[in-house]
Amino acid sequence: MTLNLKPKRFQIADCKFQIEKIYNLRSEIGQMVFHTKSASETIRIGKSIGSRLLPGDVVALVGELGAGKTQFIKGLAAGVGIGNPTYVSSPSFKLINEYPGKITFYHIDLFRLEWEKEAEELGLDDYFQGRGITAIEWADKIPSLLPEEILWIEIHYTGENSRSLEISGKGERYEDLVKELSEVGMRNSEC
Repeated sequence: MTLNLKPKRFQIADCKFQIEKIYNLRSEIGQMVFHTKSASETIRIGKSIGSRLLPGDVVALVGELGAGKTQFIKGLAAGVGIGNPTYVSSPSFKLINEYPGKITFYHIDLFRLEWEKEAEELGLDDYFQGRGITAIEWADKIPSLLPEEILWIEIHYTGENSRSLEISGKGERYEDLVKELSEVGMRNSEC
């Protein structure tokens, strides 16, 4: 059973966001929800999270077509330090785009895959265990291939331009990251 307690409100530069911390009755479960009102706010949250990622981190994104996964990934790329994240686009036909930078950023888009078995030939473990940062759109298509520890982000439509971003961490590294985001409220990050 989960309880939603009163949401925290905070501001990143000129953006206002609302966070909900979700609690399990026994303990905090390492999940938070952001509500955004535009693509630029979704990008800004991605940028703030991206600035906290480390080599070897894997971020899984799930959401309907057009929900904002690629916009969020543009923000992640900016936060990681990729030169011009406006050029980040969905690699729907190539499946994987690689962006060099201080830390290599891998953007995997599994939209075109019909079966998990098709992904087995991509050598995803090389990305998951590599020295770069990997973001996977449509990660729910490959549940048995994902690493045990992962940052999981679900993006949902809440209106024409508004979205909710449910962020949860699986594994100590990502649970700590979600806790940090919640405690700091990302108020010190660049928007």
